[in-house]
Amino acid sequence: MSNKIKILLLEDDTILAQTMVQVLEQEDYDVTLVGDGDEVLEVTFETKFDLYLFDINVPLRSGTDTLKLLREAQDTTPAFLITALRDIDSISEGFNSGCDDYIKKPFDLDELLIRIKAILKRKNPMIEYKDIRFDLLENRVFKNDKEVSLGTVERDIFALLIKSIDITVDKNTFFEYMNKPSDSALRVVISKLKKILDLNISNTKGIGYKLEKL
Repeated sequence: MSNKIKILLLEDDTILAQTMVQVLEQEDYDVTLVGDGDEVLEVTFETKFDLYLFDINVPLRSGTDTLKLLREAQDTTPAFLITALRDIDSISEGFNSGCDDYIKKPFDLDELLIRIKAILKRKNPMIEYKDIRFDLLENRVFKNDKEVSLGTVERDIFALLIKSIDITVDKNTFFEYMNKPSDSALRVVISKLKKILDLNISNTKGIGYKLEKL
């Protein structure tokens, strides 16, 4: 597992879908590809995503109708609609269905990436804790406005803690982010985070760790 941004891509054009997945994964996004609206409803029941990219014209259920159903279910995940349609009614329907942005085919992939980053920045502000700031989009840690260099495992474990302030995170959840998980290895990582970032982390013996509320 990882703390990567999770994107759900609804696209039935195989060539375009493969290209988009490749480009998004190169940007270190975790991409799930589905081919119709019913698949969207299935995977969103099991997994929480950070962004939706929905083509409108797909089999079984359009991207617009799919997004409407998600919004009716109180799903506020940021969403782009993708379409080759040009008329104003389609654009209006897309925004009425709850999309946050709209992109028309053919589109420039670099432009899409820029717009994705912009909307994720708006939807995912920094988490602040004492003199620490955590960038949710880029998984970057700052202390006193200076970036702190952490290893991948240390950063992932810190992310779990700061996203769950005052909640004990089960040790098995931490283990999912470790190459060689063990109680002793986890203690080493926690101790290092305490030292580097001056964190108030408490241990519930045999259960897990908690970043104490200020």
